[in-house]
Amino acid sequence: MGQNFLVDNDVLGKIIEAADIKPSDTILEIGPGLGTLTAELLKRAGEIVTIERDDKLAGLLNCSIAQLLSDRGSNSTIQQFNNEKLRVINDDALKVNIEELIGDKPYKVVANIPYNITSPIIRKFLETEHKPELMVLMVQKEVAERIVAKPGDMSLLSISVQFYAEAEIVDLVKAESFFPVPKVDSAIIKLTAKSQKLAADEKSYFRLVKFGFAARRKTLENNLAAGLHIEKSIAADIIRKTGLDAKIRAEDLSVANWLSLYKVIKEGNDGEGTRRSSQKN
Repeated sequence: MGQNFLVDNDVLGKIIEAADIKPSDTILEIGPGLGTLTAELLKRAGEIVTIERDDKLAGLLNCSIAQLLSDRGSNSTIQQFNNEKLRVINDDALKVNIEELIGDKPYKVVANIPYNITSPIIRKFLETEHKPELMVLMVQKEVAERIVAKPGDMSLLSISVQFYAEAEIVDLVKAESFFPVPKVDSAIIKLTAKSQKLAADEKSYFRLVKFGFAARRKTLENNLAAGLHIEKSIAADIIRKTGLDAKIRAEDLSVANWLSLYKVIKEGNDGEGTRRSSQKN
């Protein structure tokens, strides 16, 4: 299925350190592959839930982990993990029900995820009601850089992730750390869920953001006018009320800027609704 397996123990150590794993932790791992990372997680966490789509790898995972633990001299208690600490779910990570797997307890996601589903995986876990308190992921370097971008280089992906979490790159990882060697370098990213939910209706907020990024070469004024079906002058007034220049582009806005825009538009709509109600009365 085109997997590239992590074979660098130093990189494994950095992933484990970034996840700050405690004996009481429940860890959800996506795409465990040959179990290299899983074996390290088993030494530290209280419970591991792995989701492996590949039928053959899912079937072999228990055996491969037992061998890894044995080779590394782990004690007999850890080797008897099958029924105590590890659950192997042979399924598609994008389709599983997180609450059914984890329940309502806190959990972390630690994984070397398949690069072709990076964005959908991150969205799935950050947008769910029961979010992980932490995600430590191996992703393609360019994707990691987009996720942690600052105003001037923002994208729909960076806005989407930073709305829910604080994002940072833990370390860069050379292609030679995998087998087979991929064509791109990678990065370890750490996403820490924000403690407080931002004050916005998520559906309306992201609808606005999508309008802003609809045409990357156009100004925010033009994109909002087209998306909201309003005159450019009205769009310009909305932008200026947030303290921004009307000619600014979407990639220059932070999550806070988008929240300010959202609030101005919402207040305007609420006020319009109140005026209409008064006229009817």
